[in-house]
Amino acid sequence: MKNILNEKPNYSLTGRLLASVLFVSNVDLLNKKILDIGCGYGWCELNFLQRGIKEISAVEISEEFLKTVKQNIKDKRLVPKVGNAINLPFKNEFFDTVVSWEVIEHIPINTESKMFSEVFRVLKPDGHFYLSTPYTSVFSNILDPAWWLIGHRHYSFHEIKQLGEETGFVVETVKINGGWWSILGLLNLYFSKWILRKNSLYKEFFINKENVEYDVDYTKGFTNLFVKFTKKLKV
Repeated sequence: MKNILNEKPNYSLTGRLLASVLFVSNVDLLNKKILDIGCGYGWCELNFLQRGIKEISAVEISEEFLKTVKQNIKDKRLVPKVGNAINLPFKNEFFDTVVSWEVIEHIPINTESKMFSEVFRVLKPDGHFYLSTPYTSVFSNILDPAWWLIGHRHYSFHEIKQLGEETGFVVETVKINGGWWSILGLLNLYFSKWILRKNSLYKEFFINKENVEYDVDYTKGFTNLFVKFTKKLKV
């Protein structure tokens, strides 16, 4: 998504963003080659660079979308790259770990299996693929304006699991986080960002509420799905 608010990467992550980076095990980062599909403004890159990675390739669909990352993260381990989820510009079995946060729902419809195939191709054997996406539930669907207006896709765990297993992945970990405050925060974000063209109203209030719903011990989530896959080759 275009960075219309000119957000810049920083070390202070909250809510879904913090839950995303904490979902990734340090073992899968330390001295590893990482791929981030849909890097946005670089919030994930900044966190991973702190955690001892060997290299991270940050992919976005255009040079314009990579501008914020290039201007704000000066680290030789960062490799910005123009590409997309269904045609990754990398050789086979190049990465140890791949992450993709809230991207699969934005690629062309019915190309999800192609995305999984591309991730499988560029991952080393026993490599890991971390993915998050909006979770399909009654309330997360009907209270998402983008779901109504532009067909913003939400997925069930069964759908994501099937895509992975048909490609050759094995599911390792599943989490569903986010609840009512996450939905209200999203509505506030949409209104503030797209109507007012400014940061969220009452931002700190919503951050505190959403942090609880993305805590590792929160068990009543219904808005965001997190899945860790492992690439297992047939023997």
